[in-house]
Amino acid sequence: LDLLRYLRRNKKEDGVIIISARNSLDDKIAGLDLGADDYLTKPFHLSELNARIKALIRRKYSKGNHLLELGDLTVEIASRIASFKGQSLSLTRNEFDLLLFMATNKNRVLSKRAIGEHLFGEEADTLSSFDFVYSHVKNLKRKFKEKGAEDLIQTVYGLGYKLVL
Repeated sequence: LDLLRYLRRNKKEDGVIIISARNSLDDKIAGLDLGADDYLTKPFHLSELNARIKALIRRKYSKGNHLLELGDLTVEIASRIASFKGQSLSLTRNEFDLLLFMATNKNRVLSKRAIGEHLFGEEADTLSSFDFVYSHVKNLKRKFKEKGAEDLIQTVYGLGYKLVL
């Protein structure tokens, strides 16, 4: 709750889902009143968390639709289709997940670790390095370049990558 207070006090609009073992009505109301977008109590099914995350993305970033439009980039969340200037991008599952993560964090630098954890979840803890992120970003950059988008994804030396729109 302190982190949520900090985010809202500093006018951060990041989506927040509270996951907690505390399931009293007062706890839920306190979290939601402080600005959380959702409150999920343990135990829960991962499929429910996944559905809530997708709903949050729709509400926060695509105005309730399954469509995220950022300039010439269009991402259809439900059908997992992306296009640039109307040209379809043929993306792997990880490339699509990476693009959606970057699109919902546009103009923010995302570290290799943050990207790796987003792509592999809890399994990321077992990885010896996050070098695979470079390959996914390189492939995504190449696919954008083929559609005429040269510098859509920028490398920020020593920090990570960002989608610039």
